[in-house]
Amino acid sequence: MGLLRKTQVAGIVYGALWSIACLSTVAVTNTAIAESAPAANDPMIHAMQVELDREKALLLPGMQHPYFVEYRLDDLNSYEAVANYGALTREEDNHQRIVRVTVRIGDYAVDSSTSRGDGTVELAPTDNDPEALRYALWTATDAAYKNALRAYSAKQAALKQFQSVQAQPDFAQAKPVVQISSLVTLDLDRAEWKRRIVEASGLFASDPQVRSFAEHVQYSTANIRGIALNRYLVNTEGTVVRQGYTGYDGAISVGGQAGDGMRLSRDNGTVAANAKELEDAGAFRKRVIEDLKSFEELRNAPVVSADDYHGPVLFSGDAASDVIDRLLVPNIEADRPEMGTTARTTGAYSSSFKARVLPEMLSVTDDPLEAKFDGKALLGAYKIDDEGVPAQSVDIVVNGKLENFLIGREPIKDFDNSNGHGRAAPAQSAHSRAGVILVKSSHPLSRGELNQRLLGMAKEQGRDVYSVETLGGELLPRLLYLVHPDGSRQLVRGAIFDELDNRSLRSDIVAAGNDPYVSNSLGTVPQTTIAPSLLFDDIGVKRATVEQQKLPYYDPPPPPRK
Repeated sequence: MGLLRKTQVAGIVYGALWSIACLSTVAVTNTAIAESAPAANDPMIHAMQVELDREKALLLPGMQHPYFVEYRLDDLNSYEAVANYGALTREEDNHQRIVRVTVRIGDYAVDSSTSRGDGTVELAPTDNDPEALRYALWTATDAAYKNALRAYSAKQAALKQFQSVQAQPDFAQAKPVVQISSLVTLDLDRAEWKRRIVEASGLFASDPQVRSFAEHVQYSTANIRGIALNRYLVNTEGTVVRQGYTGYDGAISVGGQAGDGMRLSRDNGTVAANAKELEDAGAFRKRVIEDLKSFEELRNAPVVSADDYHGPVLFSGDAASDVIDRLLVPNIEADRPEMGTTARTTGAYSSSFKARVLPEMLSVTDDPLEAKFDGKALLGAYKIDDEGVPAQSVDIVVNGKLENFLIGREPIKDFDNSNGHGRAAPAQSAHSRAGVILVKSSHPLSRGELNQRLLGMAKEQGRDVYSVETLGGELLPRLLYLVHPDGSRQLVRGAIFDELDNRSLRSDIVAAGNDPYVSNSLGTVPQTTIAPSLLFDDIGVKRATVEQQKLPYYDPPPPPRK
């Protein structure tokens, strides 16, 4: 048995970037630990429980005894292959186990925790050696305990500086949960997907539909990645959880420059919780061809007018889901503010509880228990959160009014208990995070009716209006169309939105569609947002002030002859 040494945080964080969230499984709640047969047969769970029981029995003279200890083991298997210009350029297969130990000194009312997160991280053995795992847990627990003692002492001193007594407890109590789910594995057809991404990255130079403008493509890359994560959780309250989830992402990115030097790109792909739900070969190939065609259309499109525009903009479901993710979701995730502040949370909605944040026609629910939508698995779905609390469906916004926040086990004002939204990336502490966000309208319109409403506004105002199909980072419009009063459309480039913010969400949405778009995000904490098309009546559109880059000095290599 090889003994583990302290690891560098950077290496752990690299592995953490592959995280997704929790797969749907059935929870069983008990009032005491009841180790099931699968748990007893799992050497990792057994080692975690044995070491936890040993640590609980330790009483150090003159030291405060922890009131809560949690062990979390993340077992990550990941795969990625990357292709550029029609050739495979990288392939990686990685297996890593990480333990995170959290120790809390004090009690539920006031403890050693901080708003920055608590705990110590250690690499764990990958060979199911229980003794090596116990050694890693021991060293991490020792470090976490020392850190907690220092933090508790500093916190007690800091609290004396404030006149008012802390209103909310530091940690919410929770009933123990016992759940042992089947282990998950990667089930990707690697050979087939390598063939697909190699073909996809070289289509710009080989397919007759797009080969005529191959010289304009400065980069063309495709990749496939997958993750299988099995998460183990035990704590001194009696919770014992083993659950797993998988996620896959096949992506394509092509780009280059317009004749004036403006950099342009098309980036998208297929994301799924199960490999079988990724696009098939034909659909993926078609996506790449369409991206290449739209890239060429962007190159030839006029730059958006330099005149300031404030008026109607129709956002497709794809674009609307990005707006919701950027402007609404972070502000309903209730991260606790620093000590001594009177704010409810750290977000823009810290003082918006029971106030209107959306039009009255819109309501928002977060339901991690909704595992599928239109027959496809949702990445943000889970049954037990990463603090061992059963997930709940939460009505966040009801008829435009903010009625709830998403809460983990760190209470905030008016919310003393978790609603099952404490979620964590690998090696990180848990925070309040969304699962499956669903935006609904009480008066939904068809896409045709939305377009007619947009055209009606254009005719009434006697000017062109805008429609956006896709957005990039920072809510930048990628495919933005100028819509004329006669219904014709013209693609434009080089635009940014002005004053697209929380005020716009509250006051400028005048209609919503009946066309829910499912946006699965394979991030460090996976999430799903389901949103319809949204029509805003007053959004600013203006020309971006971006320095244009020089074009290449000489032509690219000629495409291969077929």
